[in-house]
Amino acid sequence: MKTANPFLSKIISDRIEENWVYDLNDLKKLEQFVEDPDFREEFRNAKWLTKKLLIDVIEENNGIKINPESMFDVQIKRFHEYKRQLLNVLHIITLYNRIKDNPKLEMVPRTIIFAGKAAPAYQMAKQIIKLINSVAEIVNNDPDVGDKLKVVFIPNYSVTLAEKIIPAADLSEQISMAGLEASGTGNMKFTLNGALTIGTMDGANIEIREEVGEENIFIFGLLADEVVKLKSSGYNPRTYYESNKMLKRVIDMIASDFFSKNEQGIFKPIIDSLLGVDYYCLFADYQSYVDAQDKVSKLYLNQEEWTKKAILNVARAGKFSSDRSIREYAEKIWNVEPVKINQK
Repeated sequence: MKTANPFLSKIISDRIEENWVYDLNDLKKLEQFVEDPDFREEFRNAKWLTKKLLIDVIEENNGIKINPESMFDVQIKRFHEYKRQLLNVLHIITLYNRIKDNPKLEMVPRTIIFAGKAAPAYQMAKQIIKLINSVAEIVNNDPDVGDKLKVVFIPNYSVTLAEKIIPAADLSEQISMAGLEASGTGNMKFTLNGALTIGTMDGANIEIREEVGEENIFIFGLLADEVVKLKSSGYNPRTYYESNKMLKRVIDMIASDFFSKNEQGIFKPIIDSLLGVDYYCLFADYQSYVDAQDKVSKLYLNQEEWTKKAILNVARAGKFSSDRSIREYAEKIWNVEPVKINQK
């Protein structure tokens, strides 16, 4: 973080000195500054500067003009159906429809950012990447939308690119179907860099919620045991499709080639999968996800409260240090004592 996010690192060190670099638990000292308006302003300025750096990358790679005052809503990870980038796309189209229904709609501007790669033979994952880019083409060029909503897929994802994206994120998308994420470390990095998490009770989200407090994270969707129960009782995605007008409209737009006029039927495999099986329960979690995203937007309008929660996320991220993890392995599993290294 000290290298990837120098702006945030500096304001932290200015307040609590630099021992946090060696002992991440020292970040807890930041909690005393949550109610300090000067520190909150410094925190927002640091985030704004990282966003400006990412905007330069996006404009160079994608040729898209980005509103620096927009919320940076980020999902960067390996493309896999269980990670549900597709659920994020359904929400994007939902936001797009709201704007089209009321072009004068006042809403929190969002820049929704994707990056990641699919395995060479993973056709469905590649289709989802294609859908993201097709939706982006429509959304980003619609004059009714303007700078209220931008969709960006940044190509050639890498660690170097992540070092630009993660510090700039306002919202971290960790929306895998509950019960399938083994751990997840990206969400920890986002938390450390002051992004709030929207996610399911899955993987490291569970521990992040325990550390930062349930009021400082946006949890939605089915729990792992509820997924099992739903499937065992005979999950029928068409029931959700037929009973939710917003969802049906979104799916029908994709199915009718609204986003692929020059490539008729290209997204049929996605639609067939969702309406036929929906193995990763996107339809079941859709409304809960949209409702949680509405709560995100409402909070973001209150920048003071948003900043307080962001600071607390940073301050309570100490548990996710690799030093702590290795120390616990040494004490509880390997039964070895630490060796002090004399530095000359």
